[in-house]
Amino acid sequence: MTKYELCLVVSAKIEEEERAGVVEKAKALIERFGGVITEVDDWGKRKLAYEIDKSREGYYSFIRFDAEPTAPAEIESRVRIMDHVIRYLIVKQEA
Repeated sequence: MTKYELCLVVSAKIEEEERAGVVEKAKALIERFGGVITEVDDWGKRKLAYEIDKSREGYYSFIRFDAEPTAPAEIESRVRIMDHVIRYLIVKQEA
């Protein structure tokens, strides 16, 4: 299995419960495609480098996980259409 990290930037315009639900959905997607979550790091509300969808702030979450090399493409295709996700990125971590 390969180590990956998913960075999610969730809209700051939604309630706390909705934001937590978005992160939980992302974690469920990782597990659905055979991934094993090793760490979740919530950075909280941060200022964005530039305005996205008329937002200047977003909530950052980093989810580290182990998965097969085919899993990130499947996860990205589903995170792309999730509500309230402003930006996302999956990167392969070095060993």
